[in-house]
Amino acid sequence: MPSSRFLERRVVAHARIDSAKALVELGPGTGGTTQAILRAMDADARLLSIEINPHFHTILGRIGDSRLTAHLGSADDLQETVWHYDLSTVDVVVSGIPFSSISRASGARILEQVSALLVPGGRFVAYQLSRRIETLCRPLLGPPQVSFELFNMPPLRVYCWEKQAKT
Repeated sequence: MPSSRFLERRVVAHARIDSAKALVELGPGTGGTTQAILRAMDADARLLSIEINPHFHTILGRIGDSRLTAHLGSADDLQETVWHYDLSTVDVVVSGIPFSSISRASGARILEQVSALLVPGGRFVAYQLSRRIETLCRPLLGPPQVSFELFNMPPLRVYCWEKQAKT
């Protein structure tokens, strides 16, 4: 099911989209959250959306916004894909990937890449049905802020991590 406008607003607010210049979206699906992100982004910001489903990728390609790059591929190749599109830093990663339906090993690899790509102070926001992402990401980015969006079908948890600067 597509994300509700309430979930889209919550994700945009937690990710502080308006202050980001380089953003990555994992698993954008049909692009509802993508469009909410684009509405909140600055004119000079860039959004790279990575979608594995060819049908959804085609739908994303119809979004007429020059700030959006829709990539057909797997989040398992996140670092390589980000470098391919010349994003030297990443301020925000938003994920709609259902981490409960992919292998733990694949999920851990994706999250390691997310953690490595984010700049200090960068934010990772994921909307999920299951709590698996929390246990996979905690060793990399620490404890998350968690909220619930009840006005979505199904209701989802919204996880938010902020990468701390190394001391």
